[in-house]
Amino acid sequence: MSNSIHEQPIHVMITGGAGFIGSNLAEHLVQSGVKVTVLDNLLTGKLENISHLMDNALFRFIKGDIRDFETCKNAVSGCTHVSHQAALGSVPRSIDDPITSLDINISGTVNVFRAAVEAGVRRIVFASSSSVYGNDETLPKTETKVGEVLSPYAASKRSMELIQQAFVECYDIEILGFRYFNVFGKRQDPDGPYAAVIPIFIMSLANGETPFIFGDGEQSRDFTHISNVVSGNTAALMRTSLGHLNGKVINLAYGGMTTVNELFYGIRKNVGIEYPDALSIEPSYQSKRLGDILHSHANIEMAKRELGFVPGIAIDEGLERTVEWYLQQLTD
Repeated sequence: MSNSIHEQPIHVMITGGAGFIGSNLAEHLVQSGVKVTVLDNLLTGKLENISHLMDNALFRFIKGDIRDFETCKNAVSGCTHVSHQAALGSVPRSIDDPITSLDINISGTVNVFRAAVEAGVRRIVFASSSSVYGNDETLPKTETKVGEVLSPYAASKRSMELIQQAFVECYDIEILGFRYFNVFGKRQDPDGPYAAVIPIFIMSLANGETPFIFGDGEQSRDFTHISNVVSGNTAALMRTSLGHLNGKVINLAYGGMTTVNELFYGIRKNVGIEYPDALSIEPSYQSKRLGDILHSHANIEMAKRELGFVPGIAIDEGLERTVEWYLQQLTD
């Protein structure tokens, strides 16, 4: 990846860079010859996600919290771009503990954005969420129409988008947001009460355990393999200028619909190749979760048109890759 389109080499500071999405992006950028600084407090991120990068001359890790402004200033010093991936995710977690979720996601974002402005950073690309679409039932979801938010997490992501608009209006900096739709892939944490559904299904099936599904399983999501998200972020970071995209938010997804039931049986088929006993396991259905939406499906025409985004990995191939990675972890 060439940096020649810029007058100085690109140096990207990634907040939350030891987490699931951040570590995959950091890995890709470093492998592409881009200098990367990761800032992570390791609350949900893990050092093991970036340990293979530690000895690379292009990589630097800072343990710190985005809620501390001086830490943000230190981390962004000398950087040309910021990829703001740090957040306290999970709708249920935000309902259980809205204070921490809003503190990290809103106050932390202001700190990151302000530190970037003071450091003369050219561009911020940040992670928003499809949760901002809330109770709007229109499908597919288009960037110009959002509903009323249904959780503190969704409120925090909508707030980040408003902060983006204010900073673009008031300061000399480019900022682009991505609304992620159910990203999955290697390094997504399978443990804990707020873990994502795909690694939970994989590990439960591999361990001969019955996974549970909230609701009847007919709710659908636009499951998006991590490689597609890395591709979109890279395109946004590396372009010469945002131009009319400055201050905008763009859907980043595969652009499909898969029910949770379809997801379960697709994962079971793949796990069953190595663990045949998994093929006889059926899910247990639980009550619908508070704050969950029924269907989610992204219109990705804006990403295709403006960024040349092409989601290269469909859900079937993505699940094959992801199951293979998690099962490999069990044998290592």
